[in-house]
Amino acid sequence: MCAVTASAAGGYPTVAVVDYVYGCMKANGETRTALESCSCSIDVIASIMPYERYEAAETFRSLGLQTGERGALFRQSAPAKSADADLRRAQAEAEVRCF
Repeated sequence: MCAVTASAAGGYPTVAVVDYVYGCMKANGETRTALESCSCSIDVIASIMPYERYEAAETFRSLGLQTGERGALFRQSAPAKSADADLRRAQAEAEVRCF
């Protein structure tokens, strides 16, 4: 198994960058243009927020998908809302710059 290394995208691990680009391309079309826009997008996000903050926001989002009280903490707590707001702002900036 290979060690996790940081990519050129602001210290984000390569697997996180690839995961983002893959999901972005699925949502925006699997074209060369989508690849370029999605790659740009994660670079912009990485320039705005450190990986630890991005990881926290993605974790809150993922765990918040649980139904009922299990997911409520990850959707409604102050740290979850703050992390999600930070990620949404970074994604909005990436949308403006890259798409």
